[in-house]
Amino acid sequence: MSLWAGSHRPGFLDRAAQEAMVAELRAVIRVAPLVRPVTGWGRPMSVRMTSAGRLGWVIERGRYRYSAVHPETGKPWPPIPDSVLAVWRQVSGWPEPPDCCLINWYGEGARMGLHRDADEGEAGFAAPVVSVSLGDPARFRMGGPARGGPTESVILHSGDVVVMGGPARLAYHGIDRVMFGEGDLLPGGGRLNLTLRVVRPD
Repeated sequence: MSLWAGSHRPGFLDRAAQEAMVAELRAVIRVAPLVRPVTGWGRPMSVRMTSAGRLGWVIERGRYRYSAVHPETGKPWPPIPDSVLAVWRQVSGWPEPPDCCLINWYGEGARMGLHRDADEGEAGFAAPVVSVSLGDPARFRMGGPARGGPTESVILHSGDVVVMGGPARLAYHGIDRVMFGEGDLLPGGGRLNLTLRVVRPD
């Protein structure tokens, strides 16, 4: 599939690496608890999220933006775990570390509609977005830079990595469905998705 040429890295993390990363992410979540944001049209999202790094992506009073502090605790975000930064260094081809690691938790029935990561500023678009999947498999859909165009889908499994750079950097993408309970990495089922971004606001 042309959209996926060179971008999908199946099985990039082995089981031991996945377990170590989950342990580091649990420590992040203890400091910066997961929240369920309310979209700009007043509807709670089905995913819960938090962040690590210099900035975190938040929705506040319907506004989508990056913030230096957690929306509920008011405290700075914890550092991005070393295991996550190691993935970035291996696959991004970017000389600087990411500013944000968005952590999305998908429980049973959670999904993510088609969207694109477009809040990072023009300079931030030069860097790729790197995504890491942990836990239950999910159907990931990606299209082009315009909403409503053709899309292609792939099943992402625990340990898979996706790199969205170049023409794919501003592609519309989303999660159609999580195969809840089909994985065994996370007790009780569910999926964690990490999205690493460089943020350079205009």
